[in-house]
Amino acid sequence: MRLNIDPAVNIAVKAARRAASIINQAANQLELLNIETKAHNDFVTEVDRAAEVAIVDILREAFPDHGILAEESGRSGAGDERGAEYVWMIDPLDGTTNFIHGFPQYAVSLALTRKGMPEHAVIFDPVSNELFTASRGRGAYMNDRRIRVSRRQRLADALLGTGFPFRQFMHVDAYLAMFRELSQRSVGLRRAGAAALDLAYVASGRLDGFWEIGLSPWDMAAGALLIQEAGGFVADFDGEGDYLKSGNIVAGTPKVFTELLLVVQSCWNARGSVAC
Repeated sequence: MRLNIDPAVNIAVKAARRAASIINQAANQLELLNIETKAHNDFVTEVDRAAEVAIVDILREAFPDHGILAEESGRSGAGDERGAEYVWMIDPLDGTTNFIHGFPQYAVSLALTRKGMPEHAVIFDPVSNELFTASRGRGAYMNDRRIRVSRRQRLADALLGTGFPFRQFMHVDAYLAMFRELSQRSVGLRRAGAAALDLAYVASGRLDGFWEIGLSPWDMAAGALLIQEAGGFVADFDGEGDYLKSGNIVAGTPKVFTELLLVVQSCWNARGSVAC
């Protein structure tokens, strides 16, 4: 059993479960939802907003001095959040498009960052009731069971997750080149539509690697820490640690990560030409 859970994780779990109860209730009456379009292929519902309010209310009560960076409301709180030491990155419903279609792949994702680095992570899947948590230096867990990345040693044996760059169509050619190459060099690719869960699946060994272009920091922060605490690697397309800023991420088991990154870099630098 997991011991010495940080109070911040307990509060985040409480917030995630509160949001999940709102999501589950709405999932039974999808035909009544009001759906708005934020951008092409990017949607928001009153469920996203209600879940976010519930999360923020709990976090604010427990940590009034912490900053908030949330998908629907942006930055909020006292002072300039960009200069805050502690900032919560919140996605109240990662996979909104899946949710509004009744496709059961979506999650609540929260990460507490300190000086821009994720320190605590919570990802909760309200459909499967799977709770993924991590704290820096303390390991990663699913429902209080320690998790590790898979033991896959080669890209050729790896099952990979990915997501289409639906917000940044200027990168479609580069992405399709990556997709083409990696579909031939791995055992398969999966695109489920909720990056937070994809990253949690890498941490728990269900996927051996993952890459995506154009994500937001709240999509990645919790999942990235989970992977690192589960023994995996995470980087941007330059092989550095600026994925929260660039929005481009590569992750995987140590061996798979190295091969995956090389393919992604080749296609990214070639910008979709046959050179990769």
